[in-house]
Amino acid sequence: MSSHAVLPQGEPHPANFKPKDNPAFILYDKLKTGYEEQPIPELGPDEVLIEIKKTGICGSDVHFYNTGAMGLVALEEPMCLGHESAGIIVQLGSNNVVGKGALQLGDKVALEPGVTCRMCTDCRGKPSICEHMVFAAYPPSRGGTLQRYYKLPADLVYRLPSSVALEYGAMMEPLSVAVHAVANKGGMKTGYNILIFGAGPVGLLAMAVAKGMGANRIVAVDINKERLDFAKGYAATDVYIPIKQNENETRPQYSVRAAADLLLSLGIPARGPGSIDLVVDATGAEVCIQMGLNAVKPGGTYVQTGFGPPDIQIPMFRITTNEIVIKGGWRYGNGDYPLAIDLVNRGLVNLQPLLTHTFKFKDALEAFEITKAGKDKDGKFVIKCVIDGPE
Repeated sequence: MSSHAVLPQGEPHPANFKPKDNPAFILYDKLKTGYEEQPIPELGPDEVLIEIKKTGICGSDVHFYNTGAMGLVALEEPMCLGHESAGIIVQLGSNNVVGKGALQLGDKVALEPGVTCRMCTDCRGKPSICEHMVFAAYPPSRGGTLQRYYKLPADLVYRLPSSVALEYGAMMEPLSVAVHAVANKGGMKTGYNILIFGAGPVGLLAMAVAKGMGANRIVAVDINKERLDFAKGYAATDVYIPIKQNENETRPQYSVRAAADLLLSLGIPARGPGSIDLVVDATGAEVCIQMGLNAVKPGGTYVQTGFGPPDIQIPMFRITTNEIVIKGGWRYGNGDYPLAIDLVNRGLVNLQPLLTHTFKFKDALEAFEITKAGKDKDGKFVIKCVIDGPE
């Protein structure tokens, strides 16, 4: 952990806390994993210790597993994987005084797995871009949540309502990413028309958030018909499979033609009432980014939340002359977790259809392999895998 995020050491483990072992699922190199025993974290006064019960697999986990890197960030040393987690509080730091509304031993909680320095100007408004962020399973951090015990500052865990099971509590992390992209950065309003590229977990969750917040039209774009069929039954009002690129047609030329075809085939005007107010890209693919920037209305907003090549070509002339607002959506920020939990608790977002596979801790590698493949051994497509905590 960075020195900027280290908190003072707190009280020793209380007598009523009897720690078990702490096995962890470790990535040593690309495609090379194993299990290791880890020390049980010692708490600072403002921290809590969580026994991890459920952990989802994220696309970034798969990037690191498959290639040893994600974007410009590479694995530097063995690292415990996992950051989408929920669990039970088993120990409180000395400053966590029990009282009305306070966290209690035995509370089931969702984890926000990124600790900032809490001192810089970014932390006061945009903590997700704190340069001293220590984030679970993201180098240079070694500590992910695919282990029995994990500690966090008390204000980075969120009590789950009784209506939300732990496996769905683990999905609050990717749902908060979608909330951040759609509601926080995208400024989603009731009646918006939103275009979402990618019908994977984050794209589907973005559609769910848009639906829960009262979007008028939710257009899902993907090259996989099976995923689009699911999206249409889940939250999308419209779906679109991009037309083929012509021989000798450049990618920028194709993206203009494909964006025009999307609008025409779905009866969406290019500007004015009924046009696309907001685009969220959850793919990172250059052609999707180009299409989205060519499809959004003049003055509309484009949010990038998916990862792909670090450098791409974009239609800058259209962006400038149509005053399109481009924003990055990186993880989550203030208020995103509470809104995510509230949307689920009130029944405005249904996570149940997205949880397609569950695994025991000892079978974590199989969970990574089918997530990487996109289908299980029986040919069923994978949306979200959740792994149990150690038995």
